[in-house]
Amino acid sequence: MALTKLTQNLIDGTIVTSVNGSSGAVTLETGTDWQTTIQTSNFTAVAGKGYFVNTTAGTITVNLPAGVVGTEIVIQDYAGTFATNEVLLNPNGSEKIQGSSTIQGQITTNNATATLVYQDATKGWTSQDVSLVPQAFSVSYLVIAGGAGGGWAYGGGGGAGGYKTNYGGTALSITPATNYTLTVGAGGAGGTSSGVKGPSGSNSVFGTITSTGGGGGGSDAAIDGANGGSGGGGTYVAGAAGAGISGQGNDGGSGSPNVSSGNAAAGGGGGAGGAGANSTDKNAGGNGGAGLSNSITGSAVNYAGGGGGGCGLNSSGNPGSGGIGGGASGGKSSTGGNATANTGGGAGGGGGSGYYNGGAGGSGIVILRYPSTYTITGLSGTTTNVGTDKVTTFTSGTGNIQFN
Repeated sequence: MALTKLTQNLIDGTIVTSVNGSSGAVTLETGTDWQTTIQTSNFTAVAGKGYFVNTTAGTITVNLPAGVVGTEIVIQDYAGTFATNEVLLNPNGSEKIQGSSTIQGQITTNNATATLVYQDATKGWTSQDVSLVPQAFSVSYLVIAGGAGGGWAYGGGGGAGGYKTNYGGTALSITPATNYTLTVGAGGAGGTSSGVKGPSGSNSVFGTITSTGGGGGGSDAAIDGANGGSGGGGTYVAGAAGAGISGQGNDGGSGSPNVSSGNAAAGGGGGAGGAGANSTDKNAGGNGGAGLSNSITGSAVNYAGGGGGGCGLNSSGNPGSGGIGGGASGGKSSTGGNATANTGGGAGGGGGSGYYNGGAGGSGIVILRYPSTYTITGLSGTTTNVGTDKVTTFTSGTGNIQFN
């Protein structure tokens, strides 16, 4: 119902013959003009009116009219559900809400009676019950899983942890004040007994991004390497290599035939940048596959190299070398080498004849690059500034983080 302006004549008792051009009996009303229809879907509000809004079925968007200084709109939570399904407020054109012209407003308090007042072009529509909708922004990530352990005795090299990144590509959209799971995968321990492959590495996670742990190297009497982010190397008797996951890493290498006791050799573990090498003959272990370089921190660093295959004590050749990116060399008359921590590198396979253990895989790492206007809370990491960005590196642990 329309409102009638109270003039001085009406206030001081002066006799008048008409009100706003109308004569005869006139009804005067003041305050909010409440609409009797319950709003259950998106609608456009009119200045001076009040609306009962029911969000039981879902979020409702209210389009605000062009602002006039001093005008009001009132929105009442009909069902007490605004905290579950909020009311979103769209300004008219480039007008502002709570002083911002770039984002929506929202009402998220159950049973709220939100009175929106248009102040001016600087502040726009304002209310104590209205907050601004968090706006998504872009984050670059590098998520490396834990590398695998090398196999025991004539052991295959451990596969590198899975490698996933969007740095230099399509950025990931992130919402502020939202929990994101983050886990840094551990490296697999070295193989220690016959018939048991080297333990695989653990997965690393950031939100919806999961990198799979590397596949363990084959051990004496457990011929094949394991599958993983990158596959583990196979051991003697032409043991089959473990397979790597497309987009995360590569296959391992296979072992050489066991011509005589002490002379067998194993294949290298796969890396993010290349497959593990097969054992070239009965004496020499295969090299680990190469990792990949990434500059998300502002400097180029290699990650996720595969472990080298071990060889027999009596072999005239050498065990395989670790792939660039933290991969470790295999053993001969020794245990396999341990991969470098926080690279996701695969471990070296153990030497044969003397029955040596495999090495331990390198732990993973998660690195996030994002606008410097935000701060990460939750799981602890190390943060540096690179240009207009922050870079936070996580080297261990599991938990939640938020960007605020």
